[in-house]
Amino acid sequence: MLMNAAVVRLFGKPPVYEAFDIPTPTTPDEMLVDVVAAGLHPRTRSSANGSHYSSTGKLPMIPGFDGIGRDPDRELRYFILADTHLGSMAEQALIDPRRSVVLPADTDVLTVAAAMNPAMSSWIALRKRIAFEPGQSVLILGATGNAGQMAVQIAKRLGAGHVIAAGRDPERLAALTALGADTTISLAGDPATTDRSLGDAAAKVDVVIDYLWGVATERTMPAVLTHRADKGHPLTWIEIGSMAGLQITLPSAWLRSARLQLVGSGQGSVSAEEIAGELPALAAEISTGAYTIDAVATPLSQVEPTWNAPVAPGQRIVFVP
Repeated sequence: MLMNAAVVRLFGKPPVYEAFDIPTPTTPDEMLVDVVAAGLHPRTRSSANGSHYSSTGKLPMIPGFDGIGRDPDRELRYFILADTHLGSMAEQALIDPRRSVVLPADTDVLTVAAAMNPAMSSWIALRKRIAFEPGQSVLILGATGNAGQMAVQIAKRLGAGHVIAAGRDPERLAALTALGADTTISLAGDPATTDRSLGDAAAKVDVVIDYLWGVATERTMPAVLTHRADKGHPLTWIEIGSMAGLQITLPSAWLRSARLQLVGSGQGSVSAEEIAGELPALAAEISTGAYTIDAVATPLSQVEPTWNAPVAPGQRIVFVP
């Protein structure tokens, strides 16, 4: 039997809306759900072009690694898929119920589908990768991206005493104050001025959430470390994304001259069981209505022209089969 789906047949090209075989459960741990909504996240794009480190490299593929579906009992479930070429951007998807959470019947599915993935990076980092304590200060590098915007809000909700948001997009940066940022710093413009601003603002910061890496981190890390009056005050640097590059040059002196702990947070550094265990709390948190989330419902049939189309700042595309 067939269903409609977004199908990638060549890496680097947008998915095409076409008929595709309905996946069939092969074990008791698999469940077929009717997909209600699936968000278009950067992680989805990188998997679809074959560049994400978890990509199976198998074609044809259906993109999408999370979504909301209706199970055989007609209950709503938010789900995360294992590494697979049969993703969530289809009329039906094969899920593992253990990697899902049942949602209330009145859940705003667009909001949850749009926000769970970008929210999960900072939520998991602060709750599972470090011993984050209320009152600590947080610097977010790349705060103007979707995940960064959620990180500002989540850090505040988890009790951060001071949140510093740093990014390049001036319009999005200006909007972060309303989302909870206490200080905003532009990463555009003169590098020396940026270094001074970052160093002064982050002189006593406790945690850095880094969505940039690459050349941005190579400049930011020494700027922060050299401005610390108390070099023995702990600083935990959490690497989550690599929007500015996959690698950095890390001089040994950076690690010896200050009490710096460098950790990564992502698929693999946190187990699938730990991530699944956080789903109920995060889904409930997003459903409180305390977050600013601009979800745009888009028919899945429009996946090809929508895939690379520009969106307004802060908007998140959610495909609806």
